[in-house]
Amino acid sequence: MKGRIHSIETFGTVDGPGIRFVLFMQGCALQCQFCHNPDTWDTEGGKQVTVDEILKELEPYLEYYRRSGGGITVTGGEPTLQAGFVAQLFKECKARYGLHTALDSSGFCEPDHAEELMKVTDLVLLDLKQMNKAKHEALTGQSNDRIHRFASWLSEHRKPVWIRHVLIPGITDSFEDLYALGSFIGTLGNVQKTELLPYHRMGIYKWQQLNKAYPLEGVPTPSEREVERAWGIMQSGIAASLGTMNLEDRVELT
Repeated sequence: MKGRIHSIETFGTVDGPGIRFVLFMQGCALQCQFCHNPDTWDTEGGKQVTVDEILKELEPYLEYYRRSGGGITVTGGEPTLQAGFVAQLFKECKARYGLHTALDSSGFCEPDHAEELMKVTDLVLLDLKQMNKAKHEALTGQSNDRIHRFASWLSEHRKPVWIRHVLIPGITDSFEDLYALGSFIGTLGNVQKTELLPYHRMGIYKWQQLNKAYPLEGVPTPSEREVERAWGIMQSGIAASLGTMNLEDRVELT
C-alpha cells in the first residue's frame, strides 16, 4: 500500500506530547479560508511513498521520540482520507518501535471509515473550526455535521482527544460561537486538553504561489486580551454544559 504525502517534519514539538515525527498527508476535503497549507488540498499532489520508506525517515530520530515521551503525528491535509495507509503506518510504528501515535484531523470523516485507524491511534488532535453550521460552510466549504458525529463517536469510545480551535477576529470569536464551542466540549467525556490557537498569517505566501486570492486579507492576529476573553467565554460554556461538575475534573484548559 502506498500513501500520498506532502512533507515531513522530524522534530515537531506542538502536535502532541514530547518530540514528534510529523507526517503531512496530501489531500483535503475542506478548503479553510485561513489554511496555512493550501498546497496540501490537491489529492493528486505530493508524492507517493510506502510505509517502509516513512519508517526509514523516522528511525534515525527514535531516541529523541522515546526519551521525550513523544512519537509520531500524522496530519495534513486530512489524514483520514488515507485512513488505510495511516492505519498500516501506525501499526508498524507500534509493532517495531512501541511509539505513541497521534492523528491531527478536522474530523471530517464518518466513524466507520476510520474505525481500524482508531484502533492504533493513541490520541486525536481534533480541530473544531466553527460550531455554527452556516458559518462553518462559509469558512471551510463543508458542513460540520460529519465532524460533530465523529467527535461524539470518539467520546463514546473514550478515545483521548485534544481539542484545537483557531481564534480568528470577526470569524470565530463571537460570544455565541465560543460559548457554543465550550458547551459542545462539555458534552464530550474524552477531552484531555483544549488549545485555543491565535490566527496567524504565515501561510499567505503559499496562496500567492498558487495564484489564489487569500480570503482573509486584512484580518489581524488576535491580541492577548482577545485570546483571554475567548478563553473566558469557552470556559463558561464548558461549565454550563457540565452543570455542577468540577470543570477541572473533565478538561484541562491551557
